[in-house]
Amino acid sequence: MAKVAILGAGSWGTALAIVLCDNGHEVYLWGHRKEHIEAINRTKKNEKYLPNVPLPDNLTGFYSLKDAVENVETIVLAVPTKAIREVLSQLREAIDRTILIVHVSKGIEPGSLKRISEIIEEEMPPHLLKDVVVLSGPSHAEEVSLRQPTTVTSASKNIQAAKFVQDLFINRYFRVYTNPDIIGVEIGGALKNIIALAAGISDGLGYGDNAKAALITRGLAEISRLGCKMGANPLTFSGLAGIGDLIVTCTSVHSRNWRAGHLLGKGKKLDEVLESMGMVVEGVRTTKAAKQLSEKYSVKMPIANVLYEVLFHEKDPKEAVEELMARVKTHEMEDLVNILENRNEEL
Repeated sequence: MAKVAILGAGSWGTALAIVLCDNGHEVYLWGHRKEHIEAINRTKKNEKYLPNVPLPDNLTGFYSLKDAVENVETIVLAVPTKAIREVLSQLREAIDRTILIVHVSKGIEPGSLKRISEIIEEEMPPHLLKDVVVLSGPSHAEEVSLRQPTTVTSASKNIQAAKFVQDLFINRYFRVYTNPDIIGVEIGGALKNIIALAAGISDGLGYGDNAKAALITRGLAEISRLGCKMGANPLTFSGLAGIGDLIVTCTSVHSRNWRAGHLLGKGKKLDEVLESMGMVVEGVRTTKAAKQLSEKYSVKMPIANVLYEVLFHEKDPKEAVEELMARVKTHEMEDLVNILENRNEEL
């Protein structure tokens, strides 16, 4: 039995708490709102984020971060990307020992263009940080909390740390694979939210399966193109953190990013959409970062770039789709040829 603190009492943090509790671990769930945590402890439910899902007895909520992480050596970071630096700053002051951090957030920081693991390594002093592990893949919290079959990837530069997290989480309904490609897993997890926004817009406009299949396929090409330029293994994007996460996020009503895109396609303004969602839509912020990354690495990302115009310059969504369709003709395997050529140059 391990003691694990989960920082972030939203839907995903709570769902992962259920997995860990089912595995016999003692789990401390931290949230910054006192009334929310008190309600979780009193009712053994998280009605705001996972209504009607009973929580295990070995789950305890905390609104004091210092109390939540006391005597804990494994911490799951399940807060939105925009809150990560602030939470890490608090964590830094609350611990006096080396910890393993498992992050489950999917985003890239605009401006710095850092992946979440890079932010963690930047914010946490070496004497406090043992390893960083990313847990990612096609995994809606709503389904995990109901113990429906789910498969994810545990990635770390230290494969032993990835295996430790694999053992921590794996059970009869939550299968965990390992992967040493932390760059690819983080890029796949972050950028799929952009394509999901675009898929939602397509559905909101009333376009059919043909259009969505094209967006998913060409979206994966964009993700792979950028990821490989940043040092990722191209095979990662054919796995759970790549095509797996992309499919589930682009096709499910559980997906916040798809739902936000769907409302945009129906004619809603971005501010209205974000207000009505009531939860963080990571793809919006990540679209800014993706545009900056495409410019930094000189990578073609037409879907991300046109979505950026829709989100931040009020470009008409239908006009954006027509612009994508009217692009200069090219070879479908152009990306693969370029990737292989780059690999050969490196060798």
